[in-house]
Parts: sequence; structure tokens; C-alpha cells
Amino acid sequence: MTIHEKARAMKRVSPKTANTDIETRNTALRAIADAITAHKDEIKEANAEDMAAAKENGIPAPVLKRLKFGDEKIADVLGGIDQLIGLEDPVGKIQLKRQLDEGLTLIRQTVPIGVIGVIFEARPDAMVQVSTLCLKSGNCSILKGGSEAKRTNRKLFSVIYEAAVSAGMPDGFMMLAETHDDIDQLLKCDDSVDLLIPRGSNAFVRHIMDNTKIPVMGHADGICHIYVDKDADTDMAVKIILDAKTQYAAACNAAETLLVHKDIADELLPKLGEAFRAAGVELRGTPEVRERTECAEAAEEDFSTEYLDFIISAKIVSDIDEAIDHINTYGSHHTDSIITNDDAAAEHFMDLVDSAGVYRNCSTRFADGFRYGFGAEVGISTGKIHARGPVGLEGLVTYKYRLYGNGQIVGDYASGARQFHFKDL
Repeated sequence: MTIHEKARAMKRVSPKTANTDIETRNTALRAIADAITAHKDEIKEANAEDMAAAKENGIPAPVLKRLKFGDEKIADVLGGIDQLIGLEDPVGKIQLKRQLDEGLTLIRQTVPIGVIGVIFEARPDAMVQVSTLCLKSGNCSILKGGSEAKRTNRKLFSVIYEAAVSAGMPDGFMMLAETHDDIDQLLKCDDSVDLLIPRGSNAFVRHIMDNTKIPVMGHADGICHIYVDKDADTDMAVKIILDAKTQYAAACNAAETLLVHKDIADELLPKLGEAFRAAGVELRGTPEVRERTECAEAAEEDFSTEYLDFIISAKIVSDIDEAIDHINTYGSHHTDSIITNDDAAAEHFMDLVDSAGVYRNCSTRFADGFRYGFGAEVGISTGKIHARGPVGLEGLVTYKYRLYGNGQIVGDYASGARQFHFKDL
């Protein structure tokens, strides 16, 4: 069967998947966690083969770090599943109950989106996170991971799918896509696929958006900023900036640009430069930055670059509004943080920075579905329609209107024989 044929078959399965009860879905999640634990050694063996092939092919270090799926990441995904089981059912929630007239009641209720295609980078943990989030929210999923992780993804998919179906999920509710041709076919499945979520480079996400009629949700870049205001604790600032840059430099929520108020630059930058050198971070600064600490020269393009590496650009700004303007101009509307002791400045920054996440006195690395208590995420959305920021369960449901009547017809209301009597119940 082609991807198109499989997607059409999945579309027919999606109503059954959407109407599985929460007990079945949670039982399936427990079965998945148990199966991953039971097959851990096989999964790690497959990952070791992917890692060896990636090293032979000269894959960059940040990608290798994402690709590695050892005990620590397995423990993380199992923790994510456990958290997901504990979350309430996002399906079937009553958002509105309104009497339109006596005996005529309108209800708005949450329902799964349907069939979701997720194309993600070479991160095996994403396979677990995405598949389990789609399952918990009652959605069917078509999963395409990075080719570098093909052996690990194949093994994980097999373990997850078999465990879920044996626990009561409908046969055919998940599908694994593996080749670039599969992606090209998937983009043409607008009659079967309800939503695409691409995770990858700006060029890749743009290619997806430009070549499909299917609605697309996601983000192209993670150009995250930290702005250090004039009224900031410099020791706190150094601690936060180091975490945001080095805790996991290959993540989309790692800080890529640092903006420093001119009044605190003399105090902060020498400390920060020393800390960066100790941590192996390359600082690229404007001439004003280089006057205060030894670093490389920043070019204009540095401020619109997602490094995903131990590199950060820096600029001194005259005031908070210049920082806000820089972020809104060069940023990717992902996550940006202000470090300040000034409450008014913090609120001004958080009101005017046009990003999915705006933080005060904390690392941008908190922009994550697991850390938000969502049970991981299918991705980060920098758009403003339907879902924004880390997309967890709530971002994977939509709603439908149910109208319950007793023989009412519109003609009676149009003629004036009957009248609406709106009442929220």
C-alpha cells in the first residue's frame, strides 16, 4: 500500500480511535512503558547502530547528542509517559452549554483533531513523546523521524504499536513513514490528514508549508534571547545565561542571542566572558561588547542565526525598548527572557515581546511540554492560530457543536412564531 492508501485507511480508523475511552488509552500508555522497559536492550542496540553510522557519515556533534538514546533518555521518556497517564482526559470536555430556546440545547465539546502527521528530527525520544501524546488525545498518527535514527525509530515504533494494539487501541491507528518519498506522498494526503506538525530547520518547515494543502502547525527557528536589564543581579544573570546556552545547546529553546543594557554592561560582560570561556562557549559580540570582554566579532547575520551549538551572539542596547525591538525584529517568536529586579520593566518586556513564551529571571530552557506539566510535547508552535508554545494535549484537540432539539425548525424563528431565549446552563 502507498502512504496515500494507508492514510485513507487511517482516516476510516480515526473515529474509532477518537471514541476509545480514557481507561483504554491509559492502559495502552502503561503497556507502552512496560514494553519499552522490557525491550530496552534491543532499543539501545538499534540506537548504537544508528550512532555508529552517523559518526561514519560525519554527522555534527549537536545532532549526535540528539540521536543518542541511552538509559538517561529512556528514563526521561518513561517519566513523560507516567506524567501523561496522570493528566486528565482532554477529550469530551464541555466548553459551552447553552439553551437557545426551551427544548433546544447547544453543547460545545472537545474532540480529537483526527489524523496527525508529525515529521521530526533525529531524536528517538520524540518518537515516544509524539506517539503517546497523540494516543492520549485520541488521535491517529503518522510518524516520520530523522533518517539518522531509522533503526531506533523502527524498533521503538514496533514496540509502541504492538503494546498499544494489544491493550485495546484500534489496529491501524499509528503508521511509520521512513523515506523522503514518504514525506512527498504525505504532503499530498489533504483528503486524509487533518494536521501536519514539522520539526526541523527553517528551510525544511518552509518546504512543508509551501508544498501541501494540509494545515501546518510548528516553528521554523528557535532564535531565543535573554535580555539583561539595568536592574539585574549579575550573578543570577550569569547562572541563567549559562544554563540557557549550555544545558542542552542543540535544543530549539537554547539561548542564541544576549542583549545587555548599557548601564550594566561593564559589570556583567567581564564576568560572563570568563564564564563562557570556562564552559567552552564562543561569544560573538558587537564592538561595544568586545571593548568589555575578549570575544569574536559578531556579524549582522549572527543575530538571525540559530546556532544549536556552543556559540552565542551579544549586543549592548541603550534601553529596554531597543531590546524589545531587536527581539521582535530578529527573533523567531519562540521564547525570550528578561533578567531584572524591576517589576515594571519585567511586565513591559513581557507585554511587548511578541513570542510564544516570555520569561522573567529564568532560563529559556524551561520552554518544554514536560517542564510545563503537559506530558512532553509534539512540538513548539510559534504561530498564533489554534495552539502556541509547547503543544501538549490541549493543542491536539479541537471541538464540535452538538445541538439537541425536539422538532424545532428554523422557519418558525424566521417567521416570528417562535423566539430564541438564550440561557447559559
